[in-house]
Amino acid sequence: MTSYRIYVVDDETVARTGMIRGLEQEYEVSGFATAEDVLEALRGAAPDIVLLDIGLPGMSGIDGLREIKRICPDTVVIMITAYEDIATVVAAMKLGAYDYIVKPVHMDALLVTIGNALETVRLRKEVQALQERYLEENIPCFIGESSSIQSVMEFIQLVARSPDTPVLICGETGTGKELIASAIHYKSPNFKGPFVTLNCAAIPRELLESELFGYERGAFSGARDTGKRGLVEQAAGGTLFLDEVGDLSPEAQAKLLRFLEAGEYYRVGGTQKLRVATRVVSATNRDLEAMIEQGAFRKDLYYRLAVIRVDIPSLSNRPEDIVPIARYFLVQFSKKFGKTLTGIAPEAEQMLLRYAWKGNVRELRNVIERGVLTGTGPLLLPSDISLQPFAVKTTTSAPPSELPELGTPGFDLDSVLRTVERHYIEEALSRCGSNESEAARMLGLNYYTFRHRKKKLQL
Repeated sequence: MTSYRIYVVDDETVARTGMIRGLEQEYEVSGFATAEDVLEALRGAAPDIVLLDIGLPGMSGIDGLREIKRICPDTVVIMITAYEDIATVVAAMKLGAYDYIVKPVHMDALLVTIGNALETVRLRKEVQALQERYLEENIPCFIGESSSIQSVMEFIQLVARSPDTPVLICGETGTGKELIASAIHYKSPNFKGPFVTLNCAAIPRELLESELFGYERGAFSGARDTGKRGLVEQAAGGTLFLDEVGDLSPEAQAKLLRFLEAGEYYRVGGTQKLRVATRVVSATNRDLEAMIEQGAFRKDLYYRLAVIRVDIPSLSNRPEDIVPIARYFLVQFSKKFGKTLTGIAPEAEQMLLRYAWKGNVRELRNVIERGVLTGTGPLLLPSDISLQPFAVKTTTSAPPSELPELGTPGFDLDSVLRTVERHYIEEALSRCGSNESEAARMLGLNYYTFRHRKKKLQL
């Protein structure tokens, strides 16, 4: 059963004692005679409710209310007044008081007011518990002692308070941009709404508009008979996360801009204007400002997406976080694989610290997962850690410089083309840590075309 803490602040001993006795059977209650006394107590532990007399000696109840809300903004304050001075009551409400009661205090009425206030407290605690549980399960990119990542997390706390302000997350591949986006969502007022993700590089350009905004029945060949809701609609009341937003086509950029500016859109093949309240959080590892200069990305869309911009530092720029993150993954994968590894050997930690980590947190995660899977413990040893890029195959194809010259006996153009294609696809996958979306972009291919060619070559 949840226990609630209440502070009673009243300089009249009889009134203060009476309220304490009437409440202490159900709640944890402490009494104070002055605002100064309760402010000192607040620095140690924040109560759920403060019953605060307006007419206090020394610091007045109104000034005390102002300080309480500054120190503990989530604490509910109920004012106590000897007479209904409307101007004073209005001033208290403007400063954040929840309600007020008039002396002499009747316990039945007080208990009803406190019960209503505690419903607000209960809902707030429920929200905090759900948010904390989610973040505990998705914490790896937030672990760290570096000032850079601590600054990012403090900034996210502020950013998340808005339910609809667009946010652009910038950072290298593997820095945890999607986890940052989900943290913003789950710390926001609309965290109970859906968190919907779309990898803009993984959807063919001709299908992107219908994925975002949906389509009506018969809008195009192959469309469902019932039509389809778009992702902006599916994310209503929540957050739509657009990963790799730099890959949007010019047409999709224009339609997304219209939605961000007016909150309005049309389904493909539709004539009815639709409105929906959806927060858009986007992410990219590309230099959008350079793309604007090249004419590849709209400046007006950039400014709409980046109302708030969050830059995630690469792991190589915060080396003091490498070992704490590695230890976190060690614990997680030890549980997953039923291992009993208890730590990382000092020599192995030095290996991790000397490595460049071009794949950032994602690469570190892969290295520790592989080490835990193959290690025998009790410590993760240097021999358990492989810092070579994860190869796609144990053998590689011939580079273009070794291709046969035209006119060579048995020359077969199809075979040569397959060799070239195989080489570059394997090379791209190797450089991108097997990330197919990144490899497709490096090769200048659509994601689905890349997957088709990869499958055709049996890679």
